[in-house]
Amino acid sequence: MKGAMTFIMRRMANRPPEKPRLLSGGNPQIPKGDGDEPVQAYIEAMPGWKRDVGRHLDDLVVRTVPGVRKAVRWNSPFYGIEGNGWFLAFHCFTKYVKVSWLNGSSLDPLPPGESKHERVRYLDIHEDEELDEELLASWLGQAADLPGDDLF
Repeated sequence: MKGAMTFIMRRMANRPPEKPRLLSGGNPQIPKGDGDEPVQAYIEAMPGWKRDVGRHLDDLVVRTVPGVRKAVRWNSPFYGIEGNGWFLAFHCFTKYVKVSWLNGSSLDPLPPGESKHERVRYLDIHEDEELDEELLASWLGQAADLPGDDLF
């Protein structure tokens, strides 16, 4: 029995890691987790051009918001400030990446997408769309300074 178990363990160790399953719209299914590692796993699993958007957003958040807290919940990366709640999340859809500003109704200027939730505003990023880095950085700084959402 020991020889068979050793053989199985060696075969499993030599297998390439399984790619995350893509849900509807190409959104990666990533287990819930805290920290940078699950967020990077999500970003690396984003399909095609959306991966570059995810990398860009993550890099911009890290550069703009020192000490940002990261997590994956509900198959989406979340960004927040310890003790102040979550201020940003994003999610893949078929034709765009939806950026959710969880305290977006307090940002100036308002992000363009309305929500049924009073405090939330959205920004949809489509393929080959030029991003306004200065505006995004401004929103990030404002959002990080405001009370966020304590979803979990």
